[in-house]
Amino acid sequence: MKIVVVGGGEVGYMVAQTLSSEGHDVTVVEEDEERADKVDSELDVITVRGNGARPQVLEEAGVCPGCQVDLLVACTNHDEVNILACWIAKRAGVKRVISRARGLEFTDSPTWAKDLGIDVMYSPERSVAREILELLSVRSTVHTGELMDGRWGVYAFRVARDSKLVGVALRDLKTLYPNYVAIIVYIEREGRGYVPHGDITIESGDLCYIVTSREDAWRLEEVYQGHRSRPLRKVIIVGGGKIGFQVARQLEERYPSLDVRLIDHDEEKCERIAGELKRTLVLKGDGADDGLLRQEGIEEADGLVCATESDEANLLFAVIGKALGARKTVAVARRKLYAKLDSYMSVDSIVNPNSALASLILRHARYPGGSGVLSIIDKIDAEMFEAVLPEDSPAVGRPIIDLGLPKGIIVALAERRGHVFVPVGSSILMPGDRVIVFATADMMDDAIRYLGVN
Repeated sequence: MKIVVVGGGEVGYMVAQTLSSEGHDVTVVEEDEERADKVDSELDVITVRGNGARPQVLEEAGVCPGCQVDLLVACTNHDEVNILACWIAKRAGVKRVISRARGLEFTDSPTWAKDLGIDVMYSPERSVAREILELLSVRSTVHTGELMDGRWGVYAFRVARDSKLVGVALRDLKTLYPNYVAIIVYIEREGRGYVPHGDITIESGDLCYIVTSREDAWRLEEVYQGHRSRPLRKVIIVGGGKIGFQVARQLEERYPSLDVRLIDHDEEKCERIAGELKRTLVLKGDGADDGLLRQEGIEEADGLVCATESDEANLLFAVIGKALGARKTVAVARRKLYAKLDSYMSVDSIVNPNSALASLILRHARYPGGSGVLSIIDKIDAEMFEAVLPEDSPAVGRPIIDLGLPKGIIVALAERRGHVFVPVGSSILMPGDRVIVFATADMMDDAIRYLGVN
């Protein structure tokens, strides 16, 4: 495919690097000289210097009437640039356009993207806020990701030493726990990970990625960890930007009696968000001020969310908060370098908005017929694909066990006329079923072929 990426920052670089390595013809448009030089010297792509919202610059990148560009991705930090680049590209005949939208108002309604002719408009800040909410709600989970419009999700639980699951084969889980609607789609063990099969036996310390409903996640926590999280009583948020504000607002909506406190150093921002939030106590101060944190009851906090614009500050604030007694700390870190520092620092979870956005863009570039990308995919060596089965799918009308799916491919969920279920070997898929498949990265093309989707 011929692909144009507008924006050579963290997200654009990751997208261009991956797509070019897969053999696509990639052009990157970047206005900043330092970023453009980095892209030009390190990636096998064409680099065009200039503002991606200007028709002359896009024309230099190959976007002009009658062009053969298959996909344009606009992922700068400026919404206006992204939207205008997509608008120009669509009218030039580019087949598919994807826009990043930092301003949440652009994704409040689907009509914005539709009216502008943008195929996908995505706000990573909103999805990351929902991920943080799940991390706080089910405290033992290390990573989470949404599925089926938020009704289902992926929850990563560590298997405790005294868990009753130790020594149990995956094929026996349904017999032992018939009332749990869940399936393990990925296991990380001693630094290695894989999509499992029924013969695998669960071991102490395994990090299991489980697809289940939000309601069952609470009960699964008790099975894997031996205890349940207590209900949320107090959450402290450091940083009043888009993510911090979204977390506070969503906590207000889901937990009417929750004590939510938000700290930010900018007085003007504090005054503005205090007027927009209903029950959150907004405080002007420094997230590293241990006196302020103690005064606001950090030792009683069920969660501390660090969501300033600085990755380094967020990691530092999370470490300080953990030392002062916060039960769970979540740090927002946009640089890929920091993604796995939670293994080396006293931070419970690290979420990365940029990786969430890059993953979504890559899935849409590779599989235009699919959707629903998880923000956790960058943490594991597996991919998730969501599609609706066509009438002529070879998987239709046959039990899943008869499809001959190789090891490394799992049909995790199916939705039929609004009802969502975890398929078993005897389940028969029907035309129009919406299915979610997990597979190792090298087997996703095989999974798509078995399902007969484009």
